[in-house]
Amino acid sequence: MTDFLRIYEQYFREVYAFVLSLSRDEKLAEEITQETFFKALKGMDGFKGQCKMSVWLCQIAKNTYFTHHSREKRHATEELQDLPGDIVIEKLMEQKEEAFRVHKALHRLADPYKEVFTLRIFGELSFREISELFGKTESWGRVTYYRAKQKLQDVLKEDGR
Repeated sequence: MTDFLRIYEQYFREVYAFVLSLSRDEKLAEEITQETFFKALKGMDGFKGQCKMSVWLCQIAKNTYFTHHSREKRHATEELQDLPGDIVIEKLMEQKEEAFRVHKALHRLADPYKEVFTLRIFGELSFREISELFGKTESWGRVTYYRAKQKLQDVLKEDGR
């Protein structure tokens, strides 16, 4: 274990810098780096010494990052399509009377849906900015916004729209 601790201390910055260059996100880079060293610890028997330790660790980091990136991308695109018959809330907001109905319905939503929807529509924040405010992933911001829209549509339909 002390050997692994020495490896961790020696290569952490290098692996972190590599992941940061891929992700351009400090929080994600730290998360992926930690996961990389966890995987390396579990798979230390698989290291045969045919390459430098830093190369082996960066390969694990690269695979971990791309797996994470693929998962985030898949989740973000799966759930964001408006369904036929959905109320297009953005269009309703253009009319003063309808906008008031939307605000009343929005007031009935629970957090974080109310806040995410408000930040996205009225604050004009990106999903990345919203997720940073909540300390979550960008995918979480997209999914929460989508669900808020669905809940808002349900409330508007209940009210006779």
